[in-house]
Amino acid sequence: GSASLRDTIPEQPRPMLRARRHTDGFSIALAALASVSAVGLIVGLVPETPASVSAALAAARATLPGVRTSAACRHFMRPSFAVRSETAQTPTKREELKQIKRQKTFNRNGFKETRPDAEKEMFDEFQSDLIKSMRTNYYTMQEGDITFRLAKDFGFCWGVERAVQMAIEAQMHYGDKTIHITNEIIHNPGVNEKMADMGIKFIPVVDGVKDFSQVGNDDVVILPAFGATLEEMRMLTDRGVQIVDTTCPWVSKVWNSVDMHTRQGMTSIIHGTWSHEETIATASFAEDYIIVKNMAEAEYVINYMLNGGDKAEFMEKFKNAVSKGFDPDVHLRKLGLANQTTMYKKETKAIGKALQRAMMKKYGPDKVNEHYMEFDTICDATQERQDAIHDLVDEKGIDMFLVVGGWDSSNTRHLVEIPHMAGIPAYHIDRAERLLPSNAIEYRTVDGEVETLENWLPKGPVTIGVTSGASTPDSYVADAMNRIKLIKSSLA
Repeated sequence: GSASLRDTIPEQPRPMLRARRHTDGFSIALAALASVSAVGLIVGLVPETPASVSAALAAARATLPGVRTSAACRHFMRPSFAVRSETAQTPTKREELKQIKRQKTFNRNGFKETRPDAEKEMFDEFQSDLIKSMRTNYYTMQEGDITFRLAKDFGFCWGVERAVQMAIEAQMHYGDKTIHITNEIIHNPGVNEKMADMGIKFIPVVDGVKDFSQVGNDDVVILPAFGATLEEMRMLTDRGVQIVDTTCPWVSKVWNSVDMHTRQGMTSIIHGTWSHEETIATASFAEDYIIVKNMAEAEYVINYMLNGGDKAEFMEKFKNAVSKGFDPDVHLRKLGLANQTTMYKKETKAIGKALQRAMMKKYGPDKVNEHYMEFDTICDATQERQDAIHDLVDEKGIDMFLVVGGWDSSNTRHLVEIPHMAGIPAYHIDRAERLLPSNAIEYRTVDGEVETLENWLPKGPVTIGVTSGASTPDSYVADAMNRIKLIKSSLA
């Protein structure tokens, strides 16, 4: 597969068996002998001591006089190699994930033979001539006294498009099998309804727990764009179920970050929503973690870290958002920041700066890197869409914004916040049908409430800024604009 589809969880540094350029071919033989001895340590053919490797190398040097020992060969004389052989029997979560991905029942590259048909299905279902025309006309459309201004970056991101197409490819490939998906493929009701219409079954949730009992060992299970927990992948792999992994590589990048935290002995502090599918998956790859949904919760954690506080109150506040056995008096000493990829980037950055300042205050500037780590794991698509709507807000002259995307879509909700904070009315709809012929609109507010507003479109000229979340197809945006045109024409 292409580099973008490769395993994004990096491997541990490995000793390289490489002959130096200034030596002759005997160095290669010596390196090979060291490699055989090393393998012997792992499988138990050679006593698990550095001395046994040293003896093997000494014998090689005696047989091949004058040959210099390369750095690669000398690596195997280190005691740390023997230590690694003992711990290899208990793989880390990162190593376990890699083992799962190596199974023949694990597919993360899609299906080439059904790809052309899946691409055609994607084009027919989700593309729009109207949107294509606006892209070539400075992202503008004017009809009568209504003007639409489209954000320059909006709608389906690459990771979402890839996930949906892989699901369609899988359905075409495994047409004679029962296909399940562990969660919504993405946060868009129309797209998920299409998955159901194709015969893909959603794993039911009973009392807050997914019920996998209906999945047969010969069935196919799709992992959505948000990813799945390590426990779910382990269970499905143990059962021999065919897995189709559509996890967005940007999500996997966050898993990489929390793995780095674990290797540095740090607690992952995850900026996200504890109940969001992506954050649940990310937390499953961390050893110790705490999830904060906003700056207020981050400041609460920082205050406890610096000044102490009521431990019982702390644990009650974060009872659903911490790892098993979490102790704020122990696990807040070293922190690594990660985030749900769809969070508001400015808030993630602000949280990071606040954590860094707190660590400097508590441990001193010279020790801050020992106690705090962060990586930029906000996905490019999320940031590009936020920047694009900021640009529209800065243009001035826009009377209101229409934001199209699932009501449970985190990245879409954050798009709505941007014009709202600028004092411009913004209406978040999850489908075109929320625009009623009576000139009423059913929309989700920034506070999460669903409200109905009568006479939302004014008479006379109006300019509407339009954008959509990363899980929203172009055709859905076009449907909404066409409805608005019809409603507006009836007001004349």
